Amino acid sequence: MYLNKKRNSGAARLILLLAVFAAAVILLLLAAGRIGSDTDERQTALLKDAIDNAVVGCYAAEGRYPESLDYLVENYGIQIDRERYVVIYDAFADNVRPRVQVIRVGE
Repeated sequence: MYLNKKRNSGAARLILLLAVFAAAVILLLLAAGRIGSDTDERQTALLKDAIDNAVVGCYAAEGRYPESLDYLVENYGIQIDRERYVVIYDAFADNVRPRVQVIRVGE
């Protein structure tokens, strides 16, 4: 009888160990997915900040806001990965700050 209890105890330990290992793997995968999501959000925010800074820099240097996003790309060094981002640049007049929106493709 004692020998049978010992075998059951070993099987229970193995099952518990496998369950703990599976839970650790699941938590690790969830954390990795969250880190990737945070990085994507940070990169989108950095691109928007760079465009906003270039818009303000253009106004400070030239006395007017840029008429298009292409003007910022050509004259202020803005680089946009057009496969990853869509930038909506809504310019009304050269004395009104344009509205800029950056959207990550696939969101």
